[in-house]
Amino acid sequence: MTLAGGPAHWQAVIAAYQASRRLPTIVAGVLDGGELVWTGTAGGPTTVDTQYRVGSITKTMTAVLVLQLRDEGLLDLDDPLGRFIPESGYRDVALRELLSHTAGIHSEPAGPWWERSDGVEFDGLLAANDGASAVFGRGQIYHYSNLGFALLGEVVARLRGTPWWEVLTARVLAPLDMARTSYLPEEPAAQGLSVHHYAGTLTVEPATDTRAMAPAGQVWSTVPDLAVFLRFLAEGHPEVLDRTTLREMAVAQRPAAEYGLGMRTGPVAGLQLVGHLGSMPGFQAVAVVDQDNGRGLVALTNGTTGFAGIELAQRMLGDDTPLLAKPWVPSATVPEWVAELLGQWFWGNSAFELRWHNERLEFHDVARGSLAEKFAAPDVQGRIIGVSGYHHGEHLHVVRRPDGTVGHLECATFVYTRVPYDPDAPIPGGHPA
Repeated sequence: MTLAGGPAHWQAVIAAYQASRRLPTIVAGVLDGGELVWTGTAGGPTTVDTQYRVGSITKTMTAVLVLQLRDEGLLDLDDPLGRFIPESGYRDVALRELLSHTAGIHSEPAGPWWERSDGVEFDGLLAANDGASAVFGRGQIYHYSNLGFALLGEVVARLRGTPWWEVLTARVLAPLDMARTSYLPEEPAAQGLSVHHYAGTLTVEPATDTRAMAPAGQVWSTVPDLAVFLRFLAEGHPEVLDRTTLREMAVAQRPAAEYGLGMRTGPVAGLQLVGHLGSMPGFQAVAVVDQDNGRGLVALTNGTTGFAGIELAQRMLGDDTPLLAKPWVPSATVPEWVAELLGQWFWGNSAFELRWHNERLEFHDVARGSLAEKFAAPDVQGRIIGVSGYHHGEHLHVVRRPDGTVGHLECATFVYTRVPYDPDAPIPGGHPA
């Protein structure tokens, strides 16, 4: 079996993905035989050596540290957490359950949104999460928990007698020569961004220090460094973990969940990919590899939403090449005539979103999840004319109330209102396209 695609295919996929998902930038790399055989970028400016926050890919690194301790005989995966953190309200859950997200503990720590807030030290985290908020019984169900990996990071720190990050640096990053992987961003590093859903403008996301929660999602890295990490997950490394232990980590603990010990596992594009997805405010990522043949994908982006790592892996490592796409460019400003039109509209009961995208006004069909219409900026006569879709060439009329505010929109007998079947607007005409 040969690796699907090639440089033209891979570049076309990330270009189409950047455009369709409105990602400020995306950097990616494809592996074959454990080697990085291609890298590319879309959006920009950016480079493959630019650091991005990798979010929960950090969890796989934390899991490696736990399995190192197991292989050294310093713990057993079925040990209760209380053996190492006796003051924890979750002292009865097993380390294996934390690694596989089957401990039943709640997904997020109590308090403000930890991913977007400066963190607290471990004593503060423990005090705010006393075990009273478990959502399932132990072993009942796969329930993803960021809090669980903060607890595992503390287990590592206590057994090694040094902070989690220092352990990770000494026992994983240094032996693998991952010199561009860091706790906080080191230039060149991407700015985390969030894209306004309707206007396409950008909001800067903070680069926080999550402290006690760091073992769940703090790390920053690059495509080349994560490619090295993926090769390690496939082949092992004498100073980190052997291949047998890594294969053990890749065995799904609950088959329906496709999650092993600190890593995702499952079939994609004819491969059995292991690794992890990652997200933090302003960033999303994927790093996955087939342990048998070293084929895999790293992709990093600096947008809060719009990215689906496994879907991208299917497209990158599968056979279908998309058409070349015009890159998406964030909106620097939103014209006054546009600002009052953005948001949700209804044709009868059917919902549409009106967005400003690449200097065009776009109607997106919510039910179909697809672009329906595009309109250009007003012409010299002040008319908003359709440039694609069913309304191509038609005039979009902005109908105002007596006080000057926008009441509804009309285009070739189609009537769009802010609420379904607005009794104060004309009966919507037209027919489904």
